[in-house]
Amino acid sequence: MTEKLQTLRDSAAMRWTALLLLALAMFCSYIFMDILSPIKDLMQSTRGWDSTAFGTMQGAETFLNVFVFFLIFAGIILDKMGVRFTAVLSGTVMLIGGLIKYYAVTEAFMGSGVEAWFTNHLNYIPGFQELGVAPFYEGMPASAKVAAVGFMIFGCGVEMAGITVSRGIVKWFKGRETALAMGSEMALARLGVATCMIFSPFFAKLGGVVDVSRSVAFGVVLLCIALMMFIVYFFMDKKLDAQTGEAEEKDDPFKVSDIGKILSSGGFWLVALLCVLYYSAIFPFQKYAVNMLQCNLTLTEADINTFWGGSSVTIIQYIIMLAVAVCSFTSNFSKNKSAKIGLMALAVVALIVYCWMGYMRGTAETIFAVFPLLAVAITPILGNYVDHKGKAASMLMIGSLLLIICHLTFAFILPQFKGNAAGGVIVAYLTILVLGASFSLVPAALWPSVPKLVDEKIIGSAYALIFWIQNIGLWLFPLLIGKVLDKTNQDVISQMNEGLIDAETAAVSYNYTWPLVMLACLGVAALILGIILKAVDKKQHLGLEEPNIK
Repeated sequence: MTEKLQTLRDSAAMRWTALLLLALAMFCSYIFMDILSPIKDLMQSTRGWDSTAFGTMQGAETFLNVFVFFLIFAGIILDKMGVRFTAVLSGTVMLIGGLIKYYAVTEAFMGSGVEAWFTNHLNYIPGFQELGVAPFYEGMPASAKVAAVGFMIFGCGVEMAGITVSRGIVKWFKGRETALAMGSEMALARLGVATCMIFSPFFAKLGGVVDVSRSVAFGVVLLCIALMMFIVYFFMDKKLDAQTGEAEEKDDPFKVSDIGKILSSGGFWLVALLCVLYYSAIFPFQKYAVNMLQCNLTLTEADINTFWGGSSVTIIQYIIMLAVAVCSFTSNFSKNKSAKIGLMALAVVALIVYCWMGYMRGTAETIFAVFPLLAVAITPILGNYVDHKGKAASMLMIGSLLLIICHLTFAFILPQFKGNAAGGVIVAYLTILVLGASFSLVPAALWPSVPKLVDEKIIGSAYALIFWIQNIGLWLFPLLIGKVLDKTNQDVISQMNEGLIDAETAAVSYNYTWPLVMLACLGVAALILGIILKAVDKKQHLGLEEPNIK
């Protein structure tokens, strides 16, 4: 006779279904987060956004989280109101922000009274302007200003969703496969990056007529789906609490002193600083990666009248990408050795076909779309290893080292292949795949370590504080990359202003060396912190190198 399951989370199928709902919601939000990243060149040529305007708008995503401390309030809301309420709230906020951003890039906005108002206002913001942290500036296109407002609101929702999902996974998987669950959630969510890279340009150029608003509309539809996922999760979570007798609201109310408890932990600070350094070298880079490849690779985009330039190849390539992800991911859970090898072999073949198709299409966005694929394959492996063997701090050090190597490769080696189409694409593919693998070390090793550092009652606030510190970097570095690009490419800007080259040519003529060196330096700092964290863990017995399942 089999033992009767007591609650939903005792059922592997139910807790993994809950995880799937959360992961799909984050998958959709990740797509919207980078929806304009692969069409930076089109934003410059059709909306007049230079690198500074583009970077300022991208950095606006985290502005309210950082300077209005919204993430801290989100953590308090999460601890006070619980996972399911906060999940639905975050989905609603994301959708509102997405709709505003969509309006900003539509033809209806151009020439409207709203455009005139934003052109003449918000050019000077007292206090923020003096500190050099204003989200707008004089001369910033009105469409970029309104898009920034929408992105700020979306950013509040998506970061609230991030801490809520992390807390939800802890709730459903504590004492079980926590690291595997977190790693799997991030692996699926990061497929959103590849989806965005493939479909954002596809919709923007659909039918041979460029319209960037179609890309954002695609993202808004997905935000509607994300909200629906959170609503379904709401009812699952409510049933779980009914079974366990746990109240969604905390019996012990949140106190400001709880923040002091978190901040007094040396291990917490090391993990938080590692997080901000590591993520600042990845997420801001994603926003410029496609344009960086356009500027460093010799690509000939396929004619729109051929198979490689048509719309059908986009769907076919995306299906092949899903085959890579599904086969590599499910191979981790196959207990049959032959089936495991067969799935991995199929994934490798599909990956090679995908990369070849990207080369034949001649577009930078399809090349960068491989970024999360290796991560999808190895994140469950790493998560499973941390659950059973530990070594989380060591993994963070390895991830930082790979990060440094990749950014320096983009900065100094990739430009040497300018003029060599095949060689440049091969170097780009290999480096992007390794960078994605590096990124997978963080969710598998870092996030499951947080419950070891703070009391369970204030996990939501601890995640919120880490996300807040992380958001400082996510606000600052997109802005810095844009400013550094403009400052170090004055010749390109001058030639465009003098009419020697058009906006389309200027958009793909930047030298990215110094922004990439700056990101590599973040990796160096993260590596140093990783070494310190491992030493502190050994001395204070924080348990970061110990397995989650004992």
